[in-house]
Amino acid sequence: MTAPAEDAPDLSRKIIHVDMDAFYASVEQRDDPALRGKPVAVGGSRERGVVAAASYEARRYGVRSAMASVTARRKCPDLLFVRPRFDVYKSVSDQIHAIFRRHTDRIEPLSLDEAYLDVTGVPSARDVAEAIRAAIRAETGLTASAGVSYNKFLAKVASDHNKPDGICVIPPSAGPRFAAALPVGRFHGIGPVTAAKMTEHGILTGADLLTRPADWLRTRFGKAADYYLRAAAGLDDRPVRFNRVRKSIGAERTFSADIADDAGLFAALDPVLDAVWERIARSDAAGRTVTLKVKYGDFHQITRARSSMRPVATRAVLDETARGLLRDLLPVPKGVRLLGVTLSALCSREPPSQTGLLL
Repeated sequence: MTAPAEDAPDLSRKIIHVDMDAFYASVEQRDDPALRGKPVAVGGSRERGVVAAASYEARRYGVRSAMASVTARRKCPDLLFVRPRFDVYKSVSDQIHAIFRRHTDRIEPLSLDEAYLDVTGVPSARDVAEAIRAAIRAETGLTASAGVSYNKFLAKVASDHNKPDGICVIPPSAGPRFAAALPVGRFHGIGPVTAAKMTEHGILTGADLLTRPADWLRTRFGKAADYYLRAAAGLDDRPVRFNRVRKSIGAERTFSADIADDAGLFAALDPVLDAVWERIARSDAAGRTVTLKVKYGDFHQITRARSSMRPVATRAVLDETARGLLRDLLPVPKGVRLLGVTLSALCSREPPSQTGLLL
């Protein structure tokens, strides 16, 4: 079986995927010498806390991002929890992206700590990647890993291949062979559940994927099957989307204990609004839709939204809108474990207007 037939792939592209090594935890270890060489988790240590990032010392114990803090503590009793400092991480990320821009303006950020760079046309993409890694180390004191290849799929896989502080180059001549030997669990876009389902069908590697008919795969894995087949053949025609527009800005908080009283919920909403407005101000963006997310203690989740013809131009409008959405849900039928607020339908910022209230 081969990948679905399409136009001949462009093997002349040169794409770099840069991924910072344990970014949040590494920043904390850089700034606090007492944390260096020790297992560190960035996140909340309380019962309902979640690990946002783990140092490599913590990862040796099986601690991973998105893991419940209680589970992480059980795996590593000596784990040191550090509260996140997102303003610091954003500042360092800005430094890193400034380094990227010295080499190309075709940059697709994926998060604060990773991005794709299209450097097609340079004599050596590997030299560019090494120059970027050296500059990051010299100017931030942090390490980054890089993957270099002719498409995004292979570049991202390659950046993880020699972590931490490593580089991996996959040229067109080696791409199909590399992808065929790759375990399906390492395919970007194949999560643990899908990987387990593939294992049940005897699909362990890219080569195994290529032995299955496309229709058979589509029946079991949906529209993503075509992507899996092309990736297994070392093909990926997705461009580096360097003009990608951000679609929303938001924040949420999980509470240590469920909140059921009205006053407690309004008080808990304040720090969420603080975080959202800080991100809005930093991005210099505005939006027309405010969405309130409520997750109850039994994990049932609801959202409520309100939109306007004019953008939310002030913190007061954001507060009034979010509080109005919460007020409409009171009294809550059961305790609330999480509140979130998101601003979407983003647009450029306009001067404040007295008619900016949402309807």
